[in-house]
Amino acid sequence: MKHLLALAFALISLCGMTNAATISAPCSPAGFGEPQLFNRGWRFILSDDSAAIQPGYDDSKWQRVQLPHDWGVTRPMSPQGGSCQGYLPGGIGWYRRHLTNTEVARLFNRSEEGWRMYIYFEGIYNRSQVYLNGHLLGYRPSGFASFMYDLTPYLEAGKDNVLAVRVDHSRENDSRWYTGSGIYRPVWLITAPSTHFAQWGTTWKVKSLKKDKAVVEVSVQTVSEGTTPPPTTKPTVIIDILDAKGKTVATKSCQLTTWKNGKCTTSLTIKTPCCWALSDPYLYKIRARLMNGTSATDISESPLGLRTLAFSPDKGFALNGQWMKVKGVCIHDDAGVLGTAVPMEVWKVRLQNLKRIGANAIRMSHNPHAPGLYDLCDSLGLLVMDEASDEWEFPKRKWLEGWNKGTPGYEGTYDYFEEWIDRDVADMVRRDRNHPCIFLWSIGNEVDYPNDPYSHPVLDGNGSDFTQPMYGGYKAEQPNAERIGIIAQRLSKIVRALDDSRAVTGALAGVVMSNATAYPEAVDVVGYNYTESRYDEDHKRYPQRIIYGSENRHDLAAWKAVRDNEHIFGQFLWTGIDYLGESGPWPARGSEAGLLDLAGQIKPNGHYRASLWAEHPVCYIGTYPAAQPNSRNYRGRVNREWISPYATALWNYEEGQHVRVVCYTNAPTARLLLNGEAIGGAPQRDEATDILYWDIEYAAGTLRCEALYPDSPISKKAAIAPVKVGATAEITTCGRPYALKATIDRETLKKQDVAIITVEVVDEEGRLVALADNEITCYAGGGLRLLGMENGDMRDLRDMNGNRCRVKGGRLVAYVTARHLNTGRVQQSTNPTVLFSSPLLKPCNVDVNIIGD
Repeated sequence: MKHLLALAFALISLCGMTNAATISAPCSPAGFGEPQLFNRGWRFILSDDSAAIQPGYDDSKWQRVQLPHDWGVTRPMSPQGGSCQGYLPGGIGWYRRHLTNTEVARLFNRSEEGWRMYIYFEGIYNRSQVYLNGHLLGYRPSGFASFMYDLTPYLEAGKDNVLAVRVDHSRENDSRWYTGSGIYRPVWLITAPSTHFAQWGTTWKVKSLKKDKAVVEVSVQTVSEGTTPPPTTKPTVIIDILDAKGKTVATKSCQLTTWKNGKCTTSLTIKTPCCWALSDPYLYKIRARLMNGTSATDISESPLGLRTLAFSPDKGFALNGQWMKVKGVCIHDDAGVLGTAVPMEVWKVRLQNLKRIGANAIRMSHNPHAPGLYDLCDSLGLLVMDEASDEWEFPKRKWLEGWNKGTPGYEGTYDYFEEWIDRDVADMVRRDRNHPCIFLWSIGNEVDYPNDPYSHPVLDGNGSDFTQPMYGGYKAEQPNAERIGIIAQRLSKIVRALDDSRAVTGALAGVVMSNATAYPEAVDVVGYNYTESRYDEDHKRYPQRIIYGSENRHDLAAWKAVRDNEHIFGQFLWTGIDYLGESGPWPARGSEAGLLDLAGQIKPNGHYRASLWAEHPVCYIGTYPAAQPNSRNYRGRVNREWISPYATALWNYEEGQHVRVVCYTNAPTARLLLNGEAIGGAPQRDEATDILYWDIEYAAGTLRCEALYPDSPISKKAAIAPVKVGATAEITTCGRPYALKATIDRETLKKQDVAIITVEVVDEEGRLVALADNEITCYAGGGLRLLGMENGDMRDLRDMNGNRCRVKGGRLVAYVTARHLNTGRVQQSTNPTVLFSSPLLKPCNVDVNIIGD
């Protein structure tokens, strides 16, 4: 796929959902066996004691925790911490788990059949060591890799079998953003016969995809572990494809070469196939059965999606044959008060809000994320750029006193790069390659920062071509940038050996320097970080290069560089969601660069982005004080006021005060009404932002904006006069805070469910008081447990373990679950209620129905 003029990829893939009518257990995250969530009953201590590996060690006084668990976000922020980590601590912690007789019996009741038991970790940050009954099972330094160990050799029937996990995040400032600390993703126990499907060993490809039929190639691998001999029958796999209703649409058997380390490949035909598309992400299901005679000894089952990908240096990117613009955002792993232990219910709301804005792609910055997040992207219809790492063989600068402030630190993950990067990249691809949402594999982010650490003689130029910090000219003592190209070739080769159906990319920070290396030629698609200025020049200089924006600012000019250039297929904004870490000077929890805040709520600039990206009618109005005529700003110039994409939806000012009203819309024009009467006349349009605005005098009441559209499709450049109101927005003067109002996203909680409750401060008429900052107290009773309260305020230094939180903009969210902290079981109660109160305000409560376990 080197020097490609056009890449055409066809892909059929899995997602991690199950059809209850077909199987009784959830899909195995390892791709084989019978999985069981293993999040309950863990104990934790934030200290280091090597004796904790011994089964008889006394852990009775350790803290009881339920996984996923991020200890970092539960600790106090400190100005002595690093701003890169949001001033939160790391450290060394231990987890222990006593396996119950029932859990172990799942294995020993089948011991004569040669069954085995594995433990599967979706992610531990970081440098983890896992022990069973004092025996080291393995070490995995990466905090983002998923991995598995075989417990069978060290399990003992009738005894206290104890797992111990040491997590070493003592290099607490080893990342440029907040990573969390601990076993922050789910854990699974998997039981399987000694001969079973290989871990992540089943794959699918589309051989052809047409309207009348699709031909799907399925490959499987098996392994045989332990001393139990494999079956004596002929090794066979039966593969079925089921549609979304559970009906079998294709089936075929496949003969393995052998039971042990067996392989087979076969093709199945689906008639009148449904494609996986962003607007309709149709998911089939693949079911592979490993047969011993007429009995299935192992089953691997997951949904799948059919679609095609194409890349061209001149036309950009096409999904299912339709050329399109990728409207992407970058995201990190955390969710504010929850740290990196984020329930999928929270991620689902966040992704849905991003789609409402118009986003159609997610960049997993800058590491493989939680598997459940890819499942959501599969089902919601979001493209994904999966990314391997942020740091290669040398450390990057880690800011400790505020982003780009003071003297940086140089802790990192570089020390295990050479030993582990090949496996980490391979495991990313093997784990995630069956997700239809993934369309790009990124081997690294900004590893080519000029002089951070690599250098090259090209840096002795005048610097005008560089859009990132150069930290001086060429430095011969720094690592030679030619190394970047060599490593990129190596990692790209690993990716292609495992998946040749997608393009390999990298996110380049120092494009000019990298152009002097083999890096751009090593990948199929070249990402430019904040380098829109070179789109046209490099398209002419390297006509076979496929270029896109892999990390971009939020300004209109950056989007126009994509929208108005056919050969640039998309951009990824930094960022989609506010995140912890990469903070400013103390006190600051993190970065406010997102379209959503830490609570997952759409910010004003998110509504502005919708006016640029969304394909449905958009109308939002915000306000802020306008400059008085001929007033001067702080530089002494006439103050024409910046036209802000960050304006709050607020209508509370002094009578007669000059107010600027801005409208974020994709309509050609709009009209403004105050208390039903037209006001302000025709809006002005700011060319730098494409924002409509009026300057008017304030009067209490209701301000309404009507976005006016032509009958033709949405276009700000429409040649005909607007004839209809396509979207509206209203803001009303509110009174003083009077009461609390709570809205829950679900009325029933079961199993692992987490409910999201939005709490608002309202006036006597029930209107949101956007200026309110009241402190809210939450009490979860009757079997419910509060996980945390989040207001989105980056300067909130409260105890995140508490049940008090101030609203910001009149709102906050609370996360509750029915899981008991000690047992992890659903707590049954006759009166499960969440109560919210605040001094001098009328309280409110939410009733919840708890069912099942």
